[in-house]
Amino acid sequence: MGFRPARTCRDTDKPAWTRYSRRKPRKSYVKSLPHNALRHYNMGSRKKDYDMVVKLVAKEDVQLRANSLESARMSANRYLEANTLKNYAFKIHKYPFQVIRETKRQTGAGADRISSGMQKAFGKPMYRAARLRKGHVLFSVTTYKKYLKHVKEAYRKATSKLSKDYRVEIEEK
Repeated sequence: MGFRPARTCRDTDKPAWTRYSRRKPRKSYVKSLPHNALRHYNMGSRKKDYDMVVKLVAKEDVQLRANSLESARMSANRYLEANTLKNYAFKIHKYPFQVIRETKRQTGAGADRISSGMQKAFGKPMYRAARLRKGHVLFSVTTYKKYLKHVKEAYRKATSKLSKDYRVEIEEK
């Protein structure tokens, strides 16, 4: 069984059940955390003389699963490595804290009799997600001005793997 579609968990109007205590695990809402699919948060090479910062900013509230953030990160980073000669510093600003719960559903013959109990079931922790509010920065790339078109193309490739809309903000140092 694969992942459920992103449309089932991208809205931020649901309450967050993310409490996990490392010191007192019995006090936690979440008894065990799902693994984090997001691997790296800082990529590229940190240099002091970069002259611009290009940010990817959310246009509206959204909740993104860690696996979609990871695929967006991989595609953007791969494009930047190939086209900017590693003259960039790429940073992810949001950590996937939110725990998404899911109630298992049966399919096939007789499934209506098997899964008909437990209305409003709490579910089991399945994925992690990051919540973004309107105007929050998701990614930022620090680089030279001559690589601006490559950064914009990398962001275009990355946003095709994310839900909702984003805008690019450019700041000069």
